[in-house]
Amino acid sequence: MSITLTDQDKLTLRTAAWGAVSLMSAAGAAGSAHKVATHGSIALTSATGLVGHVLTKAPKGVKYGKSVAELADQVLPALTAAISLLKQQDPAEADNFRSTVIVAIEAAAHTSQGRPSPTLADMARKITEALDAA
Repeated sequence: MSITLTDQDKLTLRTAAWGAVSLMSAAGAAGSAHKVATHGSIALTSATGLVGHVLTKAPKGVKYGKSVAELADQVLPALTAAISLLKQQDPAEADNFRSTVIVAIEAAAHTSQGRPSPTLADMARKITEALDAA
C-alpha cells in the first residue's frame, strides 16, 4: 500500500518520536540525560520503512516548552495522532512506528544497573499509553 504523508503529517510523526526521546531524556536527567538521548536517537535513526525515512531528521522549529509538563502536553497527543493517521493509511506502518518508538524508549531507559529508574519507567509507561490510545 502506498502512503502519502503531508508535511504536517511528517512533522507530527517527528514531533511524536523525537519528543518521546526528549521526554525520556528529561526523565533521566538525574543520571545521564545525554546517554538517554543518545540511545533513543540511535534507535530512531535505525528505523526502516516509511517511518525510517521520515524519522531520519528531527523536527525543525518545534518549541517544546520550558518544562517537562509542557513537553508532554505536545508529545503525548502527537504520539496518539501519529498512530491514528498511520492506521488510516497503512496499519503495518502504524505498527512499525509504534515498535520504533517502543525500541527507542527501551534503549533510552537502558542503564548500566540493568533497570530503569522509577522516573524513566513511569515516563515510558506514559509514552506507551499515548501510543495505545489511538
